Amino acid sequence: MNGSMDPAIHEGSRGMRFGFEARVLAVADVVEAISSRRPYRPGLGIEAALKEIDKHKGVLYETDVAGACVRALESGKPLNP
Repeated sequence: MNGSMDPAIHEGSRGMRFGFEARVLAVADVVEAISSRRPYRPGLGIEAALKEIDKHKGVLYETDVAGACVRALESGKPLNP
């Protein structure tokens, strides 16, 4: 990650770091927001969400978390067995 979303940059030297769970939720939230219908637009689908995550992994989204999300969704396996 390039630090553009790192609160430590904006909070000074005693800034906080996001925990693993927060980084997973950030990626999941983006996937849900892009793929789901909104009152102002139709859902753009999982493919659009995966392109966004893949395009910005390592910059806005942690590489490992983004990669795991893409692999899980591309596998076609149900995420809630």
